[in-house]
Parts: sequence; C-alpha cells; structure tokens
Amino acid sequence: MSTVLITGATSGLGRYVALELVRSGHVVLAHGRDAQRTGRLVDELRAHGEAEGFVADLASLCEVRELGARVAAAHDGLDVLVNNAGVGSGPPGAGRELSADGHELRLAVNYLAPVVLTRALLPVLRAQTSARIVNVGSVGQEPLDFADPELLRGYSGMSAYRRSKFALAAFTFSLAAELAGSGVAVNVLHPATFMDTAMVREGGITPWNSVADGAPGVLALATRESGSGGFYDGTRPARAHEGTYDPEVRERLTAVTDQLLRV
Repeated sequence: MSTVLITGATSGLGRYVALELVRSGHVVLAHGRDAQRTGRLVDELRAHGEAEGFVADLASLCEVRELGARVAAAHDGLDVLVNNAGVGSGPPGAGRELSADGHELRLAVNYLAPVVLTRALLPVLRAQTSARIVNVGSVGQEPLDFADPELLRGYSGMSAYRRSKFALAAFTFSLAAELAGSGVAVNVLHPATFMDTAMVREGGITPWNSVADGAPGVLALATRESGSGGFYDGTRPARAHEGTYDPEVRERLTAVTDQLLRV
C-alpha cells in the first residue's frame, strides 16, 4: 500500500482523511504543529495500522524545510503528499498577522509552505513509479496583487485567504506542466464548502458541511489515477479562477514566490 504524508492531520479534514487511509491499509505519516496532539493522533492511527508522526510549524519556512528533510531521510520513497494544513480568514475584523519569517500569515501557511515542502519532497516522490500530490484548495479564489503580494494595503482576512488559494491553484498547474512525464501527478481541489472545522467556526461562519463530506475528493485524488493538472470541486472536475490558467500570471507568480522565499 501507499505511504502518504498529510499535513495538518491532527484535526478536521486532515484527521478524518488520515484515519480513512490507515484503515484502508496505507502507511500514514501524520504532520501536526503540536507534539502532544500529534502523538495522540499517531497512537490512535496505530490501532488501525502503520503510522508515524512529524511535528513542525508551517508558519516557519525553516521548520518546513526541516520537515521535508526528516520525511525524506525516513522514507526514500513517498507515494502521496497531501498539502492539507491551512489557516482560514480569521475572526471577523481581525488584523494582519505575520509568520515567523515576517510574511503575511495566510500566504505563508497556505501557499509558501506547500511550495517549499513539495519542492523538498520531489526527489522521494519521483523515486516512485507513480506518485501523487494533492493540494487542498478552495473555490474561494482572488487574484494576487503582484505589486502587493503580502497585502500591506487594505488588509482583509478573507482576501488574504482567497489570494493564497489562488496562488496554490496556479502553482499546482505550473508544477503539473513541469512534472509532465515524470510519473508524479499533482492536482488541487475544493473539498467542500464551509466544513465543520475550527477554521470555519473561527471565522464566525455556520458550517454547511461535515469533514466527511469533504473527504471523498481528497481520498480519490490520493488513491486513484486522476491525471494531472486538474482542479476538482469535491470529486467532480471543475474550473479554478480563470487567472490561474494564464501563463503570464503563473510566470509572475513564480518570480514573486522566488523573491519571497529568498527573503
């Protein structure tokens, strides 16, 4: 069976998916930010199968790089990477927050961290005959302002969240083109709208769906052949924001990302 790394596995959608996968016989590498919560989850997962825990704060790019190095050192082949961890829009009216590196927090955790982790793990993903990268995105997308990617002006938590998910989708499509023919498929999905998670409740939103409603799309992309470079709404092929398909936008995003990661 496959070896699967899931970020943000200690709660919400990530936890549900981790339990479903380990019960199906997959080896689950569960990432969490808190060591105690991660340890408790791993104990629970091991009641059903093989699991291992990895602790890192994805708001620190140094810790993201260390996470990638630790996973690669422990597993010379990785079948699936699920970039699930994320930060929501925050409480209504909340101000701009910064990551450990001084980046706008939602851009850092929802976009820069998956980029850095994915790049770090590409060698062990490529080592497999067939591997998959699943990026958990959102239908809520808003084009990045390349003159102000960190939202220094006119900050809104919802805009920050939507822009980070726009960037994640555009990155997915660029990476799929880069990895064409390599055996590594990469796709992005909107699992379900306003799932019953701490992220949604913190935003003052009444949940519309359960995490069980959001899991099938993630599980399908993690375990079945689905092509590469797609955007899914649940299990259904869909369209991301049109700007994410624009080659010029994606080229500018790559340049801005490289600049942010050098800071």
